[in-house]
Amino acid sequence: MKEKSSEGVRLDKWLWAARFYKTRAIAREMVEGGKVHYNGQRSKPSKIVELNAMLTLRQGNDEKTVKVLAVTEQRRPATDASQLYEETAESITKREKVALARKMNALTMPHPDRRPDKKERRDLMKFKHGGNE
Repeated sequence: MKEKSSEGVRLDKWLWAARFYKTRAIAREMVEGGKVHYNGQRSKPSKIVELNAMLTLRQGNDEKTVKVLAVTEQRRPATDASQLYEETAESITKREKVALARKMNALTMPHPDRRPDKKERRDLMKFKHGGNE
């Protein structure tokens, strides 16, 4: 794995190389949109990544906190990419708790087996809008 430590690597390029995002453009959008924090602060996509920096990034409903272990600008296989960072223990437990809560919420609010027919939709509309229609 080719490592660059003297010049440094842009944050968006490192996120792409570490396989957090599928393209550099998506990585750049996430950094610009405030979904990625570098050492606890919002940053620009051109921020130079340093070793032992802490990154907090959101991916959908999940939020990960990772420590940068290596810096590279080449996108490698997922097994190599996982060597670039280490997720903190607190981050792992927090994600597991959120996933469990999401799963439990889905169990308490089951989806119906089929869509309502026309009469049932009318009844639902009457119920929702207080019988005005």
